[in-house]
Amino acid sequence: MDESRRDRDEEGRARNARPRDGLGRPLPYGTPGVERQPEGVVRSPGETVCEAQRLLDAGMPFHAHEVFEDAWKSGPDEERELWRGLAQMAVGLTHAARGNAAGGARLLRRGAAAVEGFRTADPHGLGVDGLIGWARELSGRVDPSGSGGAEAAGPQEGAPVVDAAAEAPWLRRGDRPGK
Repeated sequence: MDESRRDRDEEGRARNARPRDGLGRPLPYGTPGVERQPEGVVRSPGETVCEAQRLLDAGMPFHAHEVFEDAWKSGPDEERELWRGLAQMAVGLTHAARGNAAGGARLLRRGAAAVEGFRTADPHGLGVDGLIGWARELSGRVDPSGSGGAEAAGPQEGAPVVDAAAEAPWLRRGDRPGK
């Protein structure tokens, strides 16, 4: 492929066709990658939660973020902030797993704040209170100073701060089966 030209989708929009790894990072053309999450899929809330959980458990929070983003864009207005906050949490985990501690912690905190208004409702069986606690606890471990500064990057810039699969949250209300 001629890398000097932009990749385009069928409608002519810019779309990077480079393969991606499990954390959504672009790989060189011709390198085997992980299948991309289709965009613009309309799912029921239950299907969204199941698919996102499957991807989180597989250590693919970037892909789970795309599932939440689809729900955010296609769902009812009164739930946009819920799905946006969940997408931010998933992308926060992605950044932490990629080695961007400051950005990961910031997005985890932002996602927790976004879903705060759903705390007492637990829509669609989501355990919102538990997710808020998970995001805040993980952001504190990833960036203990809470500063979002360079010191949050840890000992080696770009080194994974967390293991995405090991840190995957349980999205549903109640305890995770088998734990």
